Amino acid sequence: MQTKKIKRVSAAISETLEQADLHPVIKRVLSHRNINSPEEIDYALGKLTGFNQLMGIEPAVALVVNAIKKKHKILIVGDFDADGATSTAVCMRALKMLGHTQVSFLVPNRFDYGYGLSPEIVAVACENKPNLLITVDNGISSLQGVRAARDAGIDVLVTDHHLAGDELPDANAIVNPNQPGCPFPSKNLAGVGVIFYVMLAVRAALREAAYFTENLVEPNMGQLLDLVALGTVADVVPLDVNNRILVAQGLKRMLGGKACVGIQAILKIAGRDIQRIVSSDLGFAIGPRLNAAGRLEDMSLGIECLITDDANQAMAIAERLDQLNINRREIEQQMQQQAMQSLKHLEASMSQTELPYGMCLYNADWHQGVIGILASRIKEKFNRPVIVFADDNESIVKGSARSIKGLHIRDVLEHISSKHPGMIIKFGGHAMAAGLSLNKSDFKKFEKSFNAVVQQQLSDDALQGVIESDGELQGEDFSLLLAESIRNSGPWGQGFVEPVFDGEFEVIDWRVVGEKHLKMELQSADAEQPISAIAFNFPASLMQESDGYIHAAYRLDVNEFRNRKTVQLIVEYFEAI
Repeated sequence: MQTKKIKRVSAAISETLEQADLHPVIKRVLSHRNINSPEEIDYALGKLTGFNQLMGIEPAVALVVNAIKKKHKILIVGDFDADGATSTAVCMRALKMLGHTQVSFLVPNRFDYGYGLSPEIVAVACENKPNLLITVDNGISSLQGVRAARDAGIDVLVTDHHLAGDELPDANAIVNPNQPGCPFPSKNLAGVGVIFYVMLAVRAALREAAYFTENLVEPNMGQLLDLVALGTVADVVPLDVNNRILVAQGLKRMLGGKACVGIQAILKIAGRDIQRIVSSDLGFAIGPRLNAAGRLEDMSLGIECLITDDANQAMAIAERLDQLNINRREIEQQMQQQAMQSLKHLEASMSQTELPYGMCLYNADWHQGVIGILASRIKEKFNRPVIVFADDNESIVKGSARSIKGLHIRDVLEHISSKHPGMIIKFGGHAMAAGLSLNKSDFKKFEKSFNAVVQQQLSDDALQGVIESDGELQGEDFSLLLAESIRNSGPWGQGFVEPVFDGEFEVIDWRVVGEKHLKMELQSADAEQPISAIAFNFPASLMQESDGYIHAAYRLDVNEFRNRKTVQLIVEYFEAI
């Protein structure tokens, strides 16, 4: 396991925050996240940025309103991940809430069609003869697909959040906060957030047109916020204040028992208590089960779970999703073993600083739907940007990239593409994750180029692996009061990380549980009694080297067992002292 550096962050607490009725540790944590007043953690729905700032919202609304009023066929083309599934579900549910029944969805099977609105998917879409095609969580790079749809006489509304290329598709309207010139302040909306905003604007336009009557009451779009929260967290977009409002409001609905039956079913299958869920449950319990459908079979299964109102049907689908997730984990474990075996010679022959700056791995037998997870696992182990490739067909390989802090992975791919025209067949993505296709014959050439570009852009310090700590806790801070306060001060997530603390402990007792996790009893010098702790996926050899004392970075958590709550430390990293 790579040695990491624990770095304590610090920031002055503003006078306004200092006067707030909050635990002193919470004030410290919030100041580290650039929060200066309690108003900045007021997640009331009324504080959402308005939809009028989204470029393209007016022509987008006009398209949808026209289709609704004329009862035209609307086809939603989604993506095969959790953001795409929730985006599709939000669009489907919103249109039906607005009284429109001529709506259906289509999600490309990743193994047959790949990502996005391709000409091949348009050909399938044409079989249903839609009047309007709405892309959700995709479309900004689908130049040929949009052109094919327009040539077929279909209006196209692109809603997306991915970064735009040099050329935009010739759609009737585009709503994407990341398209050039868009003034919308939150560039971090997930795809589900974008389509939610579009539907808010459509409702407003219909309200102005006196569309709602006694027979069709104006719907409460807040009913969709559970789906918006799920997609936002599962897509790991940064939780800026606008996204935190969306997630906090969605969680509020779930905690109030108002989640759709699909979310309730998946949480039950995952063994989560819906009355105590937090944002991480969306990312670690629901997200992977939805994604398993898109990775191994067809995301239509996940979407059906999210759009049904039949609790029995939702539970049956949730059970199927759970089994797919078990299968996915088995495939991933086998692939990870193969990958680590092939990397062993690198670790044996090189020091950490001699390893490639950017790592590329390829195996003809690897499952295309699981390479993204494998890339994440290897990135975590080596703290380097990683691209894992698998066969797409006999001549083309597909890669899934994951990056580290300080390296914008899509920009790297764009740089390589401009330097070596034609080598990358297509690519797209975010700062931290991206996908691409190559001719198999170009793999070695790409691998060399990728490592060189990453080496130019990343410093040796960036490869060290830093855990940022919110400082040390005093003995009295290891309390349920603080643990519950932290839990309730979220939503925590990407860009607004859950607090991590660090300190030195005596190891009173430890044992291996679940074959690869360490269960410990730790004693802080100024605490009255030992504290239970668990370190997931840590080898026992690390504890055997500790000589009874460790320096640990940890999260303060609440463990609930048989209706009894206790404080527990979730150890992120530790080293012997």
